[in-house]
Amino acid sequence: MLTVGDKLPAFSLKAVYDTSIPEPDFKTLASSSDELAGKWLVLFYWPKDFTFVCPTEIVAFDDLADGFKDRDAVVLGASTDTDFVHRAWRESHEDLQKVTIPWLADNKKELASALGILDKEEGVALRATFLVDPDGIIRHVSVNDLSVGRNPKEVMRILDALQTDELCPCNWQQGDEVLKPAA
Repeated sequence: MLTVGDKLPAFSLKAVYDTSIPEPDFKTLASSSDELAGKWLVLFYWPKDFTFVCPTEIVAFDDLADGFKDRDAVVLGASTDTDFVHRAWRESHEDLQKVTIPWLADNKKELASALGILDKEEGVALRATFLVDPDGIIRHVSVNDLSVGRNPKEVMRILDALQTDELCPCNWQQGDEVLKPAA
């Protein structure tokens, strides 16, 4: 599995953006796109569409999307399902209909494989979260078991800490004092 300090692999994947329009809004999103250039990236994978824990996480990340945007970060969700499955799930699940963040369709499992986050038994992505700096370097990774959801507020807290470029103690929150090494 890739870890802190590794370069995020280049990708070019179909993405579902907006399900409120009658025609499918599928676009190809590449890691080299203007949409991502010079920004932090919050990339989170879930195991499968049409499941139970995943919508709770997707909605929670989407609820914080403006806060991430204020921090010059783009949030991208992803699973190993197709773009058509993504769209169908978004259209059929009431909570997901309002979601605005793009969902990557990694149905060939190329990016998930390159990241090293495929579950060995199920062949689907683990609940993995990557914080990637504007230079494409992974600065934070967390991976949960398939059955346990993550906390997007903690991801935002970690992003805040990383963006200080300072020493941040346990439970540090934006606006708290950072640690200063003794001279």
